[in-house]
Formats: sequence, structure tokens, C-alpha cells
Amino acid sequence: MGQSAFFDCKRSERDFVEEYSMQLTLASKTQKAKVYLDDRDLDQSDAFGTQVVKSVTLAKPNIFIVIEASFPAENLMGVQYPAGTVLTHITLDPATGKLKKVEKIQGGILGASLGNGTHVSEETCFPAKAPSKPR
Repeated sequence: MGQSAFFDCKRSERDFVEEYSMQLTLASKTQKAKVYLDDRDLDQSDAFGTQVVKSVTLAKPNIFIVIEASFPAENLMGVQYPAGTVLTHITLDPATGKLKKVEKIQGGILGASLGNGTHVSEETCFPAKAPSKPR
């Protein structure tokens, strides 16, 4: 398994605050890069769509993460939504705790609700101690 880094993160939006843990694992010769949020592997694929961590790159002082997601067309409560994609670029500076997320949304329920185009948000993520039970 590749080298892992652990972070305690916080996302705030209006009156909503979410705290979560993040584990980043760099790619090794035998395993692709991985991202876990609250122990949930972000590489997911099911009938509702596919999400793939494309890369986790350490370019000191920053860490760069690229995630691609795609969703099939769906009908939700009588409303038809087209297929959609989200391309996410994350830049994390562990020294300052600043995490900047740039998401390019095209189509799908997210495009309909948030709007197609580029959406930028910021969160905080500070280095944390590795859990007692490594993956």
C-alpha cells in the first residue's frame, strides 16, 4: 500500500457545519491512489453512477486530488434528469489547512439543482494522527 496521510476536516455552508476525517493514500506500484472520507472509499460504482479517484499527487507544499464522477439519466419524483458528470480538482495545503475544491458540473440532477459550470468552495483540513488500525 502507498504512503497515507490523515486529516481532520470541516466544511461550513450557511448554518450547516460538517466535520469528517479524510485519508489520502498515494499510488504505489501495486495499488492506485485512494481517498477515504469517514472510512468510505470514494471509488464507487453502482446503478446510481460511478466515481473514481484519478490521482493523488504530492507536490510540496500542496496535495492535489482529481476525482471524476458520472451519473446516468434518472427520473426522480416525476422529474426526468439527463445523465451528468462532475470533475473535481482539490488542492490541499496541509500547513495552512486550506482545502480548495473546484467542481465542473455538467448535466444530471446536480446541473439542474446547482447549475452547470464551475463551482468553487473552500474547507479546512488539518493533519491528524493515524488511527490505531491502519488500512
